Amino acid sequence: MNRDTVEPTATRLADGRAILFFGDGGAPSVGVDRRDLPVRPAEPATTIRRDPTTGDTVIVAPARQERTYKPPRSMCPLCPDPDGLSSEIPAADYDVVVFENRFPSLATPAGFVPAPTGGVADPLRVETPGVGRCEVVCFTSDHEGAFAALSPRRARLVLDAWAHRTAEMFARDDIEEVYCFENRGEEIGVTLPHPHGQIYGYPFRTRRTAALLRTAAAYRAERGGDLFEAVVAAEIADGARVLVRTEHTTAFVPYAAKWPVEVHVYPNRHVHNLTELSSAEADDLAAVYLTILRAFDALYGSPLPYIASWHQYRTGAAEGYLHAELFSIRRSADKLKYLAGSESGRDAFITDKTPENIAAQLREAIG
Repeated sequence: MNRDTVEPTATRLADGRAILFFGDGGAPSVGVDRRDLPVRPAEPATTIRRDPTTGDTVIVAPARQERTYKPPRSMCPLCPDPDGLSSEIPAADYDVVVFENRFPSLATPAGFVPAPTGGVADPLRVETPGVGRCEVVCFTSDHEGAFAALSPRRARLVLDAWAHRTAEMFARDDIEEVYCFENRGEEIGVTLPHPHGQIYGYPFRTRRTAALLRTAAAYRAERGGDLFEAVVAAEIADGARVLVRTEHTTAFVPYAAKWPVEVHVYPNRHVHNLTELSSAEADDLAAVYLTILRAFDALYGSPLPYIASWHQYRTGAAEGYLHAELFSIRRSADKLKYLAGSESGRDAFITDKTPENIAAQLREAIG
């Protein structure tokens, strides 16, 4: 990383999963996980199948049906538990914690070596082991908190934790793409209200990323420049949809926003992933990110359901520019945007609000 490396305190949970404590101050007081947990499988518990008609990749993970679903407050698995009996986090308190997901969509067991593929025997039935990694990121020990309620220093610590995990995952041969994200709100499908996000280390390139890179390569071939740099420059020059513009960061509603609330956040310097940011850039990105999330909650006077999606690429990649996309399905104070026939059946979005109107509403919310 281009800044001081953040080294967490690392230990293991009762079933051997790794847990990392990232702190603002001294070493945390970490206890012992005393739960009686099932032994982890020696081979991947999920599979990856290819849709022969579209080429889409589908992760088949039936074991996730058993994942924790809306537990009572007293049994929240993300709250600190110094006794190590009811939570994933055996500690009296914590700042930011990252641990391996107990119900992962993707996981590479220690010592697992996939069998050689030897070519595709049946192109209609392509299936591979669900290798990779899935981690949970807890932003705060406060069960009633939110990312938007974090201090700038704590938000920066979360970015540092993401960067640490990004560097480690990109160093692995079984991971092609590293995806940091947050789902917030029951309307989005969140089943654990405690403020948290996730990191997926995919063994393949996702369709969304492949489309972005394909479009960027075509733009370079035709125009001779970088697509993402051009998009940021065009939004700044236009100004109609820019929400925040600082020395190091620019946030704007995209020209062709698909969602009723949608914001993209870019560092002004072209970097591929979070590990390449300088300390000043990371501080500024965290501050702008907080500004946007707080504007989301101020928009309708109540917590806004949203997805925060970070796009990252390997250092030195021919295309790709680190940025965050934040969007919500709420189209008014009391209405949701449903992905119905056109969106779900054809991936053709229809929006009820102009991007310029979205930007005007968010600028008012920012104040």
